[in-house]
Amino acid sequence: MKIGLRTVKTAVSATLSMIVAGSLGLLYPASAGIISVLSVTNTKKTSLLTGLYRLLSLALATVIAYFCFSILGFNPWAFGIFLLLFIPGAVYFKLSDGIVVSSVLVTQYLVEQDLSWSIIGNEFLLMTIGVGFALLMNLYMPDTEKRLKEDQEVIETMFRKILNNMAAYLNEHNKERNLFEKCNDLKSFIRTGENWAKNHAENQLIASNHYYIEYFTMRRLQSNSLKDMLRILENITVEPEQVGNIQELLQYTAETFAENNDGQDILDRIAQVYEAYRKKELPKTREEFENRAQLFQFLQVFQSFIEIKAEFAKQQNEGRK
Repeated sequence: MKIGLRTVKTAVSATLSMIVAGSLGLLYPASAGIISVLSVTNTKKTSLLTGLYRLLSLALATVIAYFCFSILGFNPWAFGIFLLLFIPGAVYFKLSDGIVVSSVLVTQYLVEQDLSWSIIGNEFLLMTIGVGFALLMNLYMPDTEKRLKEDQEVIETMFRKILNNMAAYLNEHNKERNLFEKCNDLKSFIRTGENWAKNHAENQLIASNHYYIEYFTMRRLQSNSLKDMLRILENITVEPEQVGNIQELLQYTAETFAENNDGQDILDRIAQVYEAYRKKELPKTREEFENRAQLFQFLQVFQSFIEIKAEFAKQQNEGRK
């Protein structure tokens, strides 16, 4: 049985919440522990927002409960009316996450048959202690940046291999079918990286850094273009001299494929390939025309593939200014 870090933090925060609530002489100190259990999340930002929303939710619940219990008395019917008003209100104000916890705390008003400032203060202290210790525990998060950088290197290596294979099999009759499988594996790995990047961004309470999210999004878009290129690749079978320029382009891209490559040099080379094809003799047969059209389409998708990276690099440079 493996005990994860979040489990340890949950247990510690719940225990400390109950101890502190009890030492302050609060009613129902166990509630602080339960609130803490429900407030330990995967990231710092979600813990902070969860705590804030639950305090606001409790404030809304207390106001509604005050009117319901004052008018109808402290009874189950009043609690039912409270829920009819509170739940839609919490949803309207986007405080849904606090519905359950706040409702439980309101039942303590019902049990105590009291809505004085002392009991209201008791409930807010229970909530503050519970969410406070949850946030305190979540201040420590393992640094995932090293993993993100390692994932970047793996992804770029996978891209290089696929591009090199595409160059090798560009004009072969027997295409390498597992290129599609490699592309699917690449996309799956990128999605995993995106999830880690989102967690990393949400663990930055002060400085908001979305670089890794944007990086993995960019690579995911490129993987989509890569798959489109593979589909076109299946249908290309022309004379070797017709595809030499594109093969060299793919090989050069594989060699220079890196995080810091802005793609401008490759875009210039694509323009040169376009110009070289314009100077070639026009197709003489329908088959030659169709093959030339496939090559042109492949080159267009490949240009889009590089433009995705060029646009990403441009946005990053503008963001630094």
